[in-house]
Amino acid sequence: MERSTAALIGFGFVAAVVGLTIFSHGSHKATRPAASAVPSASHSSAPSASAPTLDTDGGDAPNPDDAGVVPVTEGFETFPDGGKVPPLPDSRPNQVTFGVVQFSYKGAQFAPADARSKAQALERANSTLELAKHDFAAAVGKGDHGSTADAGKIPRGVLEPPIEYLLFMLDKGTVLAEPVDTPRGYWILRRND
Repeated sequence: MERSTAALIGFGFVAAVVGLTIFSHGSHKATRPAASAVPSASHSSAPSASAPTLDTDGGDAPNPDDAGVVPVTEGFETFPDGGKVPPLPDSRPNQVTFGVVQFSYKGAQFAPADARSKAQALERANSTLELAKHDFAAAVGKGDHGSTADAGKIPRGVLEPPIEYLLFMLDKGTVLAEPVDTPRGYWILRRND
């Protein structure tokens, strides 16, 4: 197993543990969106400013047991525009295989001390995106450590909710239309199967 694949699996495991910890404290309520709030299964681009949102009852009261706990994925619970992540439709698979081209930045998990700025990472990701759509393996070569054309199978519930939603809503063999910000840096995602 390549180091990059092992690292991605480790990252996913950490995200799952953090998610289970948060949910075990009862800090989230599950709600179902209206049928029109869920994009069609053939949707293959990242949600824009009009990302689907869910009606809420005003949020949960703070849990005193969570005081001082800062999850590793803080800030990655919603879409970048603040929209809530809807549940994945039942028609989507329970697991997918995927590839990722990663661009780390200062402050991202496991980024080296001399990592580029967030803006520079996004610029590099955007400049590699078109290549990724035509030759994903070549794009992997332009990414940082942790990039791989085949990260293996990943089940639902491992990645951060917006990242998981975007990946699982992709059609087979499709590259996400824009880089996605993750706790580990910007990712160009491709669903392999």
